[in-house]
Amino acid sequence: MTIPGFTSTGSKRPEALFGSTSGNPIRCARTDGCRVWDEQGREYFDLVMALGAVALGYGHPDVNAAAIEAVRAGVVGPLPHKMEQEVAERLTAVIPGCEAVRFLKSGAEAVAAAVRIARTYTSRERVITCGYHGWLDWCQKAAGVPSSVGSLRREVPFNDTVALESGIDDFGPVAAVVIEPVVECEPNPEWLSIARDLTTKTGAVLIFDEIKTAFRVAAGGGSERYGITPDIAVLGKALGNGFPIAAVCGSEALMATVNQTWISSTLATEFVSLGAARAVLDIYQREDVLGVLRSGGQQLFSGLDRIVGLLGEHRVVAKGIPEMCYLDFVNSNGSAEFASLAADRGVIFKRNAYNFVSFAHNEADMIEIVDRLEETAEEVRRDC
Repeated sequence: MTIPGFTSTGSKRPEALFGSTSGNPIRCARTDGCRVWDEQGREYFDLVMALGAVALGYGHPDVNAAAIEAVRAGVVGPLPHKMEQEVAERLTAVIPGCEAVRFLKSGAEAVAAAVRIARTYTSRERVITCGYHGWLDWCQKAAGVPSSVGSLRREVPFNDTVALESGIDDFGPVAAVVIEPVVECEPNPEWLSIARDLTTKTGAVLIFDEIKTAFRVAAGGGSERYGITPDIAVLGKALGNGFPIAAVCGSEALMATVNQTWISSTLATEFVSLGAARAVLDIYQREDVLGVLRSGGQQLFSGLDRIVGLLGEHRVVAKGIPEMCYLDFVNSNGSAEFASLAADRGVIFKRNAYNFVSFAHNEADMIEIVDRLEETAEEVRRDC
């Protein structure tokens, strides 16, 4: 196969989405709003939304216009573009605790940059994590990752304050605690608060991985929604609405540490993604994007609850929050069957974490999508 593993984006593999290639859409030819078309020209409602990267909908006209303008301006240059400073300043007004920003191209490298900043700032090496933070060596246990690198990281379960406390005590001194604010459910009120208190007490850097949550659960992500300000917040996905941009945000004193280490990327601030991000910020400022994401997500989540009722909790439970949710089947074959049958009904539904509603999904779309998912559940039940 020309591309090993079928595709360069692992979460878009047919096995990840549907369990198999048989009878399922495997490549798209076009996207628009909340719809996609496969190679055969079949149309689908989409709930994957580029793995949450497209909160405004595919091809939002204002974002596209900004990108086209940046292309006409030359795409990239030998000096930093003036938009780099502008977008950074605008993020300081949106992200809690943000006084300084560095831009990168992907969430994975941005979280890695945040960890490097924390290690440089504290002169420590060990890191505690909770959630998914990308594919790079520092946060993965996989073939090709040196065991010596893995020994510097300890993972703790989400919402488990005892594990977090003992991890910091036993594994310390810790450079950073890296947390996704939402992992399959809302955080318990004390979970993020204790993480904040413990890191402050021990001199560790608290990093919120807001790649999925910023500009979705709130403009300022989980830190805004749940009222806990980290030392560093890492943004990505929805910030560019499909264009590759990520940001590391923190206090001036902490972020100044980048001058003591090396964090750089040739195309970190090409014009196109900066233009897209600026347009995204404009849209969030003038439109009730978050309200639409919340109401559409509630329609979807209510539908998933009804599906649980149809199929029974012994087979499936609804997980997540309205803005990012999915069905967790006891048997993985069940999730594959459901996703495949949903595609037959014209809905791309991710069989594991997460599904996302966008600003492009209107109320009528959501009614139709939920109806098709409920029909899918009825078919699954009849087949049992």
